[in-house]
Amino acid sequence: MAELEKEVLPLPPRYRFRDLLLGDWQADERVQVEFYVNENTFKERLKLFFIKNQRSSLRVRLFNFSLKLLSCLLYIIRVLLDDPQEGRGGCWGCPRRNHSAQPLAKFDWMPIIWVNRPLPLWGLQVLVALISFLETMLLMYLGYKGNLWEQILRVPFMLEMMNTAPFLITVFWPPLRNLFIPVFLNCWLAKCALENMINDLHRAIQRTHSAMFNQVLILVCTLVCLMFTCICGIQHLERAGNNLTLFDSLYFCIVTFSTVGFGDVTPKIWPSQLLVVIMICVALIVLPIQFEQLAFLWMERQKSGGNYSRYRAQTEKHVVLCVSALKIDLLMDFLNEFYAHPHLQDYYVVILCPTEMDAAVRRVLQIPLWSQRVIFLQGSALKDQDLMRAKMDDAETCFILSNRFEGDRIAADHQTILRAWAVKDFAPNCPLYVQILKPENKFHIKFADHVVCEEEFKYAMLALNCVCPATSTLITLLIHTSRGQTAPMEPFKQRPSAWKPLSTNGPASPEQWQRMYSRCSANEVYHVRLADSKLLGEYQGKSFTYASFHAHKKYGLCLIGVCREHKDNILLNPGPCHILASSDTCFYISVSKEENSAFVCRQQEQLHKGLRAPTAYHGLTRLPVHSIVASMGTMAMDLPDSGSSPDSADGPTLSLPADPAGTEKRRSIAPVLEVVDAIPSPTFDLLSDQSEDEATQSDDDAAASGTWVKGYPTNTPYIGSSPTLCHLLREKIPFCCLRLDKSCPHCPYEDARAYRFQNKIIIVSAERAGNGLYNFLVPLRAYYRPRRELNPIVLLLENMPETHFLEAVCWFPLVYYMMGSIDNLDDLLRCGVTFAANVVVVDKESSMIADEDYMADAKTIVNVQTLFRLFPGLNIITELTHPANMRFMQFKAKDRYALALSKLEKKEREKGSNLLFMFRLPFAAGKVFSVSMLDTLLYQSFVKDYMISIARLLLGLDCMPGSGFLCALRVTEEDLWIRSYGRLYQKLCSSSGDIPIGIYRTECQPLATAESQVSVSLEDFEEPRDAVLCRVGHRSSSTSDPAEPPLLRRKSMQWARRLSRKGGRQPGKATAAERISQQRLTLYRRSERQELSALVRTRMKHLGLSAAGYMDMMDHGNTLSYILLNPSPDTRLEINDVVYLIRPDPLTLVSASSASRKASASHSEDLKDSTHL
Repeated sequence: MAELEKEVLPLPPRYRFRDLLLGDWQADERVQVEFYVNENTFKERLKLFFIKNQRSSLRVRLFNFSLKLLSCLLYIIRVLLDDPQEGRGGCWGCPRRNHSAQPLAKFDWMPIIWVNRPLPLWGLQVLVALISFLETMLLMYLGYKGNLWEQILRVPFMLEMMNTAPFLITVFWPPLRNLFIPVFLNCWLAKCALENMINDLHRAIQRTHSAMFNQVLILVCTLVCLMFTCICGIQHLERAGNNLTLFDSLYFCIVTFSTVGFGDVTPKIWPSQLLVVIMICVALIVLPIQFEQLAFLWMERQKSGGNYSRYRAQTEKHVVLCVSALKIDLLMDFLNEFYAHPHLQDYYVVILCPTEMDAAVRRVLQIPLWSQRVIFLQGSALKDQDLMRAKMDDAETCFILSNRFEGDRIAADHQTILRAWAVKDFAPNCPLYVQILKPENKFHIKFADHVVCEEEFKYAMLALNCVCPATSTLITLLIHTSRGQTAPMEPFKQRPSAWKPLSTNGPASPEQWQRMYSRCSANEVYHVRLADSKLLGEYQGKSFTYASFHAHKKYGLCLIGVCREHKDNILLNPGPCHILASSDTCFYISVSKEENSAFVCRQQEQLHKGLRAPTAYHGLTRLPVHSIVASMGTMAMDLPDSGSSPDSADGPTLSLPADPAGTEKRRSIAPVLEVVDAIPSPTFDLLSDQSEDEATQSDDDAAASGTWVKGYPTNTPYIGSSPTLCHLLREKIPFCCLRLDKSCPHCPYEDARAYRFQNKIIIVSAERAGNGLYNFLVPLRAYYRPRRELNPIVLLLENMPETHFLEAVCWFPLVYYMMGSIDNLDDLLRCGVTFAANVVVVDKESSMIADEDYMADAKTIVNVQTLFRLFPGLNIITELTHPANMRFMQFKAKDRYALALSKLEKKEREKGSNLLFMFRLPFAAGKVFSVSMLDTLLYQSFVKDYMISIARLLLGLDCMPGSGFLCALRVTEEDLWIRSYGRLYQKLCSSSGDIPIGIYRTECQPLATAESQVSVSLEDFEEPRDAVLCRVGHRSSSTSDPAEPPLLRRKSMQWARRLSRKGGRQPGKATAAERISQQRLTLYRRSERQELSALVRTRMKHLGLSAAGYMDMMDHGNTLSYILLNPSPDTRLEINDVVYLIRPDPLTLVSASSASRKASASHSEDLKDSTHL
């Protein structure tokens, strides 16, 4: 320590208090240093004040501009005070002379050279000239950069010297005080000062006017300067001629430049005539250049759009649509959906796009309907100037859409993320509605108010299409806006006849399925607060299922969900245990919202008239309970007067026509209880799989029950996926076992048939295994799916999946993948297409970019058409990029019914319908889905902010505790005793608490064959044909292309010869030559289907696969399917109807007592025996 103390040095003097008091600190050699941002010289300081500083430079230029205008004003005053008739002899103090006696042919130059300038005026002009001269020299000094001649030969400097130097000379030489000086040329200097002042003004206030404004200003200033120069020049030169005044000179210039040329005022001497010629030449050169620049800027402004004024933004409401590339389909979908709502008619749409709009968009925006509402601005959302042009801070909302046609979809998402960040930074209070493509990019825009991930919704819809048919069509009809254009036909008489007949029997009424389908497609989702509702207010304190059933029975609306006060979570069908409160927000499906409804008690009116009231259910030709008269968005409901209170409405059951046979006793349906004290049915408890309780379990099922569990997936391929309880494996399987077509030490199988699956498989054909494909697996492996009904899933991929995707998939049971493509028949046969329940074809991302927009789906459509021809009975679900290409699905050139539907679609396009393709059979049946339909969901969320949440709950993307899920039940022949949809509604609500929302109906289509086909039976020749095909297939085994021509036609002679040898051994037949001729004729008369069947059998035998189940794929009847969304209660059930249900969450009812379950066990068994629903 002592050594350390010795090493410590004393403080310097400036830090010691003693030295500070004694003043020793002043001896310290310290220097004060000042740092300057700019160079601290006199020249730099002047340059900073006159040039660099924006505000001071603006003041200097404003002063310079005022000085030039003052000099021009002094010149005009001098002209008005001057009289050439009393001109002086020349110099200052010379005797006056009269120049009027001079002949015009020989004019005197003295009136041109000398003028009369009073002494006070001369003093003012000298002062102005001195200030201008000093300012010019100072700016020349500050702008000097080593080249003096460059500064001197500048036109503004030469004009400045011409107008200021003579005045300074007259100070020292008084005789020159009356010398003429062209001070009027200062107008050109004023023009330059004005341009510089406008530029400094823009910099000072940080606000940029458009280039159009600057160019118009320059043009106007040029015209004014030309006119002023010509007026002053002619007036001065004509002092020696006609002695024109300023007004006469102005009149002459206006008449001359306007090409009128009256001739009453003309220049008389040659100098003025020469000046007129020079000015006309200058005008012919300068003005066209200015007009050309103005026209160019006008065209550019037409392309870029211009600005949305601040005044309009403060007095009007507008929304901003930010897109990467504006396509005509995207624009029309947005405008039609956005302006379909009545209270949005006064809104303006500002489109902000970095690219120029094409000719099709420009033509649409020139239509008066849109030209007054839509404003196009070319600009980037990353620039604050463009956001300021769009008045983003005053916008009601901002829609940011990704470009799904971008070659790199990840790069398109990155652009969308940057746009969202830029808008949020510029306008933090502006609501954001963002569309994203990849689910892994969602967490970057969690701050947005509403987000729609395209791949999430797309794969969830395609997955539910496999278990609930036509889910994509169901969701599309729910989220689109009908505008009140569709309404029931016969009972709803105020609706005009919109649908024309499609049958060829004459101008009769449209077909029955089209009337029902169009009527039910008008249903949408609405919301209302229970305390404010006139329809649902009476169900306060009642159970949810009770309110849903009776609201449908009385008013025709389907109550599907509820939201508690001060909670953001929407619950779909919370179950019979949920009691409605007055503060609850109810969500229901109806043709129109409650605010647009009026009620008429039709039965009371008929009783007053002495008429008998009709029954509630008397067929489709009588008024049903919830008859709706739709006209211009207003709905009128005809209600039956039962004479009972709403509380007693659950007593009587729905009346039905008597059984014509009269032999079978009608089964009763339990009433829906107002308040449920206990769980009425054990079907709610789905945590214990029903397959586990069955006594007759196979060995595979018993083994699977020990290896499967229910839990949450531990590995998700992206951030932000909603946790969902699923069927999982206790231990993940190795990656090698996921490969279907490759054997491994754990699994020796190499094709789908070798696995011997209990259920039919689901094949998904995709280009690559993206993270969105994970959302295809989760709904199909959800915990509420019975284990015995799980279908194996085979992913047919063109590119090898990545490791993180396999890590997430390996926990799901019965999920496999194989490398291949849908356009290869061998790959399809290996993955088990012959015994597949569904084949889902996902549109390839690489094919979305095409030279022609609508050609992006060409490869997918042709591949699906080939698959349909090869396997007509296969259920194929296809995703397309453009909805307009739906008409090519299952295309038949000579199908008259398809041609009639095409005409109907054209008529709907002329009417401006939002769903032109709704009557196309593939769309109505749910066999085709376009990803652009999801755009409507984002647009409608501006008015209905709950639509995205409801769609996610229906698709299983979100699993809220207490919220139900979408499922489907099939009506069998034993269930037809229920008879009507209303009774089915009552049965489901009273037994299991399910809420039906629609029916998927399949009907036989009595169509004539499109082309005559000769059906030739080849059963007798099956064996030799197979033998020949087997040999031919072995010889051509080097190729597996399914597009090769059938080998049967080329081998017809060999086949016929073999058949003749076989038939020759039978006595009593025709000669060999006749048999060969008949067989040859038979081969050439084979139908196309038989050729395709032979081709498939050949490839299956070549691959070593059995063709036992192939004939089942060849059965394809003429059927059509469609959806009845929220049908009327009197809609009759038909066999094979699929009913869409929202089933309550079983996890919320697990805590019920076992005694309650046992008490309802007998009742449940009775229901199970009575129906298979």
